[in-house]
Amino acid sequence: MNNSKSGVTYLFKYLIRRLLVALPTMFITLSIIFFTLRVLPGDPALAILGDNASAEALYNLREQMGLNVPIWEQYLVFFVDILRGNFGLSIASGTPVLQLIANNFGATMFLTAASIFIGSLIGIPAGIISALRPNSFIDVVVRMVSFLWVSVPAFLLGIVLMLVFSLKVDWFPSMGAGEGFGGMLYHLILPSLTLGLINSAVIMRVARASLLEEVNQDYIRTAKAKGVPSGIVIFKHALRNSLIPVITVIGLDITALISGAVITETIFSRPGLGSLAVGAITSRDFPILQGCLVLFAILVIIVNLVIDIAYSIVNPKIRPS
Repeated sequence: MNNSKSGVTYLFKYLIRRLLVALPTMFITLSIIFFTLRVLPGDPALAILGDNASAEALYNLREQMGLNVPIWEQYLVFFVDILRGNFGLSIASGTPVLQLIANNFGATMFLTAASIFIGSLIGIPAGIISALRPNSFIDVVVRMVSFLWVSVPAFLLGIVLMLVFSLKVDWFPSMGAGEGFGGMLYHLILPSLTLGLINSAVIMRVARASLLEEVNQDYIRTAKAKGVPSGIVIFKHALRNSLIPVITVIGLDITALISGAVITETIFSRPGLGSLAVGAITSRDFPILQGCLVLFAILVIIVNLVIDIAYSIVNPKIRPS
């Protein structure tokens, strides 16, 4: 009971410490986003309205976008609005940006979660089997497949899967998100396979290398010499310690998959944050693009925080004092 309470207390204190580190990181990241978008060449209002726009129309749009006030005032307003959850209004539709993000957030997270599931489902077992049979035929096949998948760009793999499984054999739909839970899953198969297969290649290679390194440690040889069954040694001790790099890769892949969804959602004409951001760039809808970038930055920081906490749960030995 005392150990359980001490573990919960530690996790709470560790979470507080990590939050104190995450807050300045978030502040710096949001500042970079703000100033990067402001120093880009060109007038956003002129880009939106065109060269034939009147001076009055340009002034009104700049006023609407908050560009007529000094940069320091824009900076303060930016942070105050973020804290209030106010991301502004879409220039094209007048819809609150937060509402547009909320409408598309679920689709992107659904795609990301499915891709992580597929990547982990394929990558972790394949990496373990490959590590337990080094230099065997299975090991060679796993390494060749992982090398192939990790070398293929997401857009190319997506097009190939679409051509084969949608246009050639007509097993899966190539466009849209579907209606209802069953329809959503059906339309999700090809996009999630596109990202999941590439993701599995990285997980596969890291799981193999990590477990190979772990099984050669002295404590593993000692346990085997004492007669501990190989299954217990591998799956209770070596595998648990080897999961730390795998967790790191999965966490980093979550952020990569969120950004990779931009390409995948465009290829398969799916709704989501990626399609929303691409549409904002095309239409020069500055508030939507800014809102998407802010959300991406917040998600990256949250994912890194969760990874740090997962480390200490999987392997308490790495907990800092």
